[in-house]
Amino acid sequence: MSGQIPTAAAEAEAVRPPDEDPAVFREGLKVGIPTLFGIGAWGLVVGIAMIKTGLSIPQALAMTLLVFAGSAQLASLPLIVANAPIWVVFATALVVNLRFVIFSAILAPHFAHLPWKKRFALGYVSGDMSVALFLQRFPTEAPALGKLSYLKGLLYPNWGAWQVGSIAGIFLGAAVPAEWGLGFAGTLAIICIMVPLTVNRAAACGVLVAAATAVLAYELPYKLGLLAAVLLGMVTAMVVEETMEKIRPRT
Repeated sequence: MSGQIPTAAAEAEAVRPPDEDPAVFREGLKVGIPTLFGIGAWGLVVGIAMIKTGLSIPQALAMTLLVFAGSAQLASLPLIVANAPIWVVFATALVVNLRFVIFSAILAPHFAHLPWKKRFALGYVSGDMSVALFLQRFPTEAPALGKLSYLKGLLYPNWGAWQVGSIAGIFLGAAVPAEWGLGFAGTLAIICIMVPLTVNRAAACGVLVAAATAVLAYELPYKLGLLAAVLLGMVTAMVVEETMEKIRPRT
């Protein structure tokens, strides 16, 4: 017999839309760009933390490139410093990263047809925010044009932003005086996140008022100056925004 009856799997593969599409990649890239500032800032904090807890630059670089999991890295660092058994370090990182098992189970039906090596590579560069944004765009398992391209548009820039921030933190941490501690890293991270969010006059006014209040009220007990700064900054931003809405020309 020269002909064979096609199987259900072969028929499904024949009608499956292409996984790759440049336009869909650009769509994923555009959606993910606003998250990259926060990812880079988080990587910066982890990079400095690795150096401040005693890792050498080569060790920190190897950790950020191989592990690529900020929460697991931060959870492991105190254990490494305390000379905990290696199995304790691995078990801690495993527990912290159990959420990725759930992510894998959710993404698996979308990409089960890909070779395992490609799925393994995608799993390595996957992050929380990227998976969440992908599932917003493709909530069902139904085949769709450019699913893989969309995921790559989210994953690759996310991985790059993390590594740039983390590597910068590693070299910055080696240069920062020890007495500055991790508070310096937190300050840098907040600045990195805050600047992109200051997108209009109302937000800028709120930031200025909050900063001035925090400095002037520094001596208040129980860190109440920070609370006052947050509240006054929020109120200022809302008042400025409402005032601008009232005086904006009607169209």
